[in-house]
Amino acid sequence: MLKEKLKDRHIILASGSPRRQQFFRDLGLDFEVRLKDTKEDYSEHLLHYQISDYLAELKAIPFLEELEDKDILVTSDTIVWHKSKALGKPESNDEAFEMLKSLSNATHEVITSVCFHTKKFQKTVNAITKVTFKDFTDDEIWHYVKTYAPLDKAGAYGIQEWIGQIGVISIEGSFFNVVGMPTHLVYETLNTIAEEF
Repeated sequence: MLKEKLKDRHIILASGSPRRQQFFRDLGLDFEVRLKDTKEDYSEHLLHYQISDYLAELKAIPFLEELEDKDILVTSDTIVWHKSKALGKPESNDEAFEMLKSLSNATHEVITSVCFHTKKFQKTVNAITKVTFKDFTDDEIWHYVKTYAPLDKAGAYGIQEWIGQIGVISIEGSFFNVVGMPTHLVYETLNTIAEEF
């Protein structure tokens, strides 16, 4: 289906995330992973999805001059929004513990923005999912932090891992968005590009 529509296009996924790469494989897409370092700084006046939109678009800039006519560049960014603050990736186990402690017994939002670029088209989409966690004990949080790899995940957790299995009370919105990619929006947008551009 989508793969056939995109057979003459070249998809570039600018993400080192194994989860995002697996989503593209699961969608049946042929793609190239291409990476460039981007300093993920943003202005303090940006709030909520404006932050992830901006960062997804920022990650695209280093690639734009090298895009060919058939290329589709995909960049993305995920944040956790909690108590009017963006939580990115923790820099230490102690910071990961504090993030998870703040998310305990509360509802937060996971926002993922995805930016699509061709030579003639640019569009950024985002999805917002509300996640409610149970009241974690300190021992539960430390077990997760020390056993898994929270430092490469926004908000210091992966919902598909142990902490999600034991801790998620409710989820409103796309589960896959929380894992790191709103696959329904990626599918929809790539279909639009294939048909119109």
